[in-house]
Amino acid sequence: MPPMYIFRLETSPRMISQHGPFVSYQANVDANGQNIIGDAANECSISVDPTNPSKMAIGWRQFNNVASNFRQGGWGYTIDGGVHWTFPGVLEDNVFRSDPVTNSDETGTFFYLSLLQTFCENMYQSTNGGQSWTELQPDGLAEGGDKQWFTIDKTNGPGHGFQYQSSDGINCSGNGVQFQRSTDGGITWQAPIVIPNEPTDGTLDVDTNGNLFIGGEGFSPFYCVRSINAQFGDQTPIFDQITPVDMGGELSGGGINPAGLDGMLFLAIDRSGGPTNNNIYMLASVAPPGRSTTDVMFVRSTDDGATFSAPVKVNDDPVNPSKWHWFGTFSVAPNGRLDAVWYDTRNAANNTDSQLFYSFSTDAGGTWSPNVAVSNSFNPFEGYPNQSKIGDYITIVSDETGGNVAYSATFNFNPNNGQHEEDVYYVRVFPGGQAPTPTPTASPSATPTPTPASTPTPTVTPTATPTVTPTPSVSPTPTSTPTATPRVTPRPRPTPHPRP
Repeated sequence: MPPMYIFRLETSPRMISQHGPFVSYQANVDANGQNIIGDAANECSISVDPTNPSKMAIGWRQFNNVASNFRQGGWGYTIDGGVHWTFPGVLEDNVFRSDPVTNSDETGTFFYLSLLQTFCENMYQSTNGGQSWTELQPDGLAEGGDKQWFTIDKTNGPGHGFQYQSSDGINCSGNGVQFQRSTDGGITWQAPIVIPNEPTDGTLDVDTNGNLFIGGEGFSPFYCVRSINAQFGDQTPIFDQITPVDMGGELSGGGINPAGLDGMLFLAIDRSGGPTNNNIYMLASVAPPGRSTTDVMFVRSTDDGATFSAPVKVNDDPVNPSKWHWFGTFSVAPNGRLDAVWYDTRNAANNTDSQLFYSFSTDAGGTWSPNVAVSNSFNPFEGYPNQSKIGDYITIVSDETGGNVAYSATFNFNPNNGQHEEDVYYVRVFPGGQAPTPTPTASPSATPTPTPASTPTPTVTPTATPTVTPTPSVSPTPTSTPTATPRVTPRPRPTPHPRP
């Protein structure tokens, strides 16, 4: 489809916000690279072209008018490593969309999964780095449901190119935390299957053997669920292993993000080919027992998800029940390094002004580097659209030397309403911001990071908009293998409230 441009009479220079060596560039800018005054953008998901890391795309929820709860599927792309972004418009004009999730395959083809108001979905594909998108099926025919997430099998096995998604208990086809599979590159989706123990508000990934793992919070506690036969297209996927996982607390909502989650559960697998290959990692911002605020907690499995380690706290400030460490997310680099980012209020006298923080691990999450702030402080309560939250998640994609982060913040001031606005930003994080030679430590530091002194400096940089249109591709059909045997009976879970 041709790009749909958003035009506004009122614009201001795009925001470039620097904090130490870390520079955040605004992504939700108009066709001339200007900030759009009066809109809101949040809940951002980033994809990177592995064949050309300078090409990236971010999907987000686009509110053209903050007085309305109506939002659309926004996106932006960059061809210069995140310094300049172009926002061509929305996926489909005047169509309600939410919960954007993007991903890329090993060839650099991007995919964008978008939730409709009906709790059904659509998958879009881009073969030009997110510059334009092709809708792979008519509206709603990707099935799915609320808080959906998807992953792509990038192995060389029989499931190569398969796409897998899970969603929570509010679904297009009925209740129950559901799983779906596409064997043709996201064009058609097979009938949904209820996932045992119903892990929700989480993500999924594939190991080097083609085994699928889904993480999330069940009725109680968290679970890691495995399917070894989802990679065989002529078999109905079953879940042969369901492992309870102690994350050191529970997912929460409200509080610092009144109408949303305070964090999701992120699951990712090491495919480095080294000694940590196929380790399964889970990270989440959780509320520890007796607390209403959250810490970023991490666990790992070294035995194919059969057991998990005790939870490790990633944020290294002293335990303080007034401080929030929220929207925690992470990714695994091709060399096995772990990169984690989250919002953090440790430096805020009011315990709510937040900064994006970063930490990394080079020993499979056993220890984490001293935490470092990578953004200036912002007020997460300002700039709300007609929905009091800044989304439900942020995302990161790592490479050999660092991580590419998409997050929302309120750096831009809107003089029309006397508040700052929710906008989407890109920042590159990397080891080296902590000290000349950061050294991971097993013991949390008792010294908070100093309060930032730098202030954002806006600049304007126009960016041209290409008009190439991609063509959907179809993945090969796999061969079959013996069927696995399920062994755990699911427990009932209360139906969650809808919160697209």
